[in-house]
Amino acid sequence: MLNHKLKNYHHVVAIGGGHGLGRILAALSFLGPKLTGVVATTDNGGSTGRLRQDQQTIAWGDLRNCLSHLAHRPSLGSMLFDHRFTGDNELSGHNLGNVVLHALDQLCVRPLEAVNLIRGLLKIETNIIPMSEASTHLVALSHCGSKVFGELNVDGMLEAPIALLLEPEVEATSEACIALAKADLIIIGPGSFLTSILPPLLLPQIAKSIRDANAHVILIDNLTAEYSPASTFSIEDKIAWFNQIIGQNVIADVIQHGSSVKLAHDQINGVRFNQFPLVSQHHPGLHDKKALSEAIDQVCQLHYQPIDLAAQM
Repeated sequence: MLNHKLKNYHHVVAIGGGHGLGRILAALSFLGPKLTGVVATTDNGGSTGRLRQDQQTIAWGDLRNCLSHLAHRPSLGSMLFDHRFTGDNELSGHNLGNVVLHALDQLCVRPLEAVNLIRGLLKIETNIIPMSEASTHLVALSHCGSKVFGELNVDGMLEAPIALLLEPEVEATSEACIALAKADLIIIGPGSFLTSILPPLLLPQIAKSIRDANAHVILIDNLTAEYSPASTFSIEDKIAWFNQIIGQNVIADVIQHGSSVKLAHDQINGVRFNQFPLVSQHHPGLHDKKALSEAIDQVCQLHYQPIDLAAQM
């Protein structure tokens, strides 16, 4: 393991959903309990969507994805957690991990307790927190004034929405807000911009926690264009969405894929744009985990020094 300066950080929080956040958490898993993932819970597709149709529950798919990325492999626990049922029956297409989390939620007082039980079983040190413990859905406002309900339909829009909201309005998980308030490094992305990255930020308490945090905020850009209205967004457009939703300019650095390392020393509208070779050799659509952790480490070394809490005591 490389001697990362990131180990000097006290609290690192990554925000998002799906495979993108899972990739970030796996890349930084050496931070152990210093690392927290705040996970979107608005998915309404696949196995998760079917559970949500039948039960009043949060979306478990992105949480399961993050836990799966962090699970030690090979192990029986990780194999069972990732298992997807086949055949011509009601279980077909369901992911066992989603079903187990849903079952534990019914046995526990809180969804977060269900997640923590799985973390214990899979020996995961990284903290995984749902953005909210109440069921809610992503809704987009179109240019004609109509509402588009649910992540699947939002990603299927022919043009970008003018705004996003959550229905019903729900409270953010208090542990997520506490983690963000303590954070000295916050990482946003990569992932589906409208349906994975933005939903947690739509919670006013999470937006306020990011505004108030004394943290270095980094945005990880996607490697390829999305199959959604966000495919038309430039990186500047995405930053503008963040600033509008969060309520102030918070992004300090952007990390993008490039053919060679280019560390930015100058700001453009308050943001530094850094480039690194980030594509995985095994899958061109995925970030290489080692390259990603090294890129974050280099940007942080150059532009930010974490606060030494011990020296202040």
